[in-house]
Amino acid sequence: MENLFETSFAGLNLKNPIIIASSGLTNTAEKNKELEKAGVGAVILRSLFEEQIEIQTDTDFQAFCPKEDELIWDSLKSLQIADYLNLIQESKKLCHIPIIASINCYREDCWIDFVRQIEMAGADAIELNIFALNTENTGEDSLENIYLRITKRVKELVNIPVIVKMSKYFSHIVNLAASLHAVGADGVVLFSRFYQPDIDINKLQVNSGYVFSSQSDIGDTLRWSSIVSGKFPKISLASCTGIHDWEDIVKCIICGASAVEICSTVYQHGNEIIPAMQRSMEDWMTGMNFKSINDFKGKLNYSSMKDPSLYERVQFIKYFANRD
Repeated sequence: MENLFETSFAGLNLKNPIIIASSGLTNTAEKNKELEKAGVGAVILRSLFEEQIEIQTDTDFQAFCPKEDELIWDSLKSLQIADYLNLIQESKKLCHIPIIASINCYREDCWIDFVRQIEMAGADAIELNIFALNTENTGEDSLENIYLRITKRVKELVNIPVIVKMSKYFSHIVNLAASLHAVGADGVVLFSRFYQPDIDINKLQVNSGYVFSSQSDIGDTLRWSSIVSGKFPKISLASCTGIHDWEDIVKCIICGASAVEICSTVYQHGNEIIPAMQRSMEDWMTGMNFKSINDFKGKLNYSSMKDPSLYERVQFIKYFANRD
């Protein structure tokens, strides 16, 4: 089965294309070992948030006792970093699959030197989950430039693969993916799923929204995986968001992805869904006479389609124009 499913993503050799996305599913070495036993190809460790690395306090609190604050926050920052490095080291001791570290960041700042420690701790790769929202109208800097600067800087500091998990909220997804590849990103993931806000109308406060993706979210994932893969086949691509069963995995690979990141479906169904996915994929591949992932990878990406408009808006118009 391993030979049937072998794939390569961002320079990492995987026994199969199923990667567990950064989440609470991967926040201990023991959980990661159980995921390996279930059959995943790699795990991405729970994210270390930039705020945890570069802890800051508000101005008033710093003014109250600045000297003591500095000692307290430096100590807390060191503990956060030490805990994360320990998670990498312990996971590497227990697991034989690739262990990918994750940083959730939004600025290019002095925190970036921490990536060297990640590499020294034994991580096989780093995923940058860049969570940046453009809430100003100054136009002084673009989100695209933030992505590119952070990626370029991290690549200058480490020798392990650097993966960038992109948001889908860009005016030109293809250009950004290509630009990330040009500045050295070893892999690109489409897409990150931002935390969703909700509002409690009785307490008049902002709360966390629904955390799981839906299978209906896969449309954008398939569309852009196909387009990016078709236009820039040298980009090592993984698909994420809306992937809930084995058929979704197959669809993403057909669109050109080398791997997929899953999370919500494992939360909802447990680790046992992983071997079930692989059994169904094996049955499908056998029935289709496919001997490897590469036999069907990219078969329906943008450049392989006789009618690429099937991935474009015009298909929406064609469909609904003929409905009663």
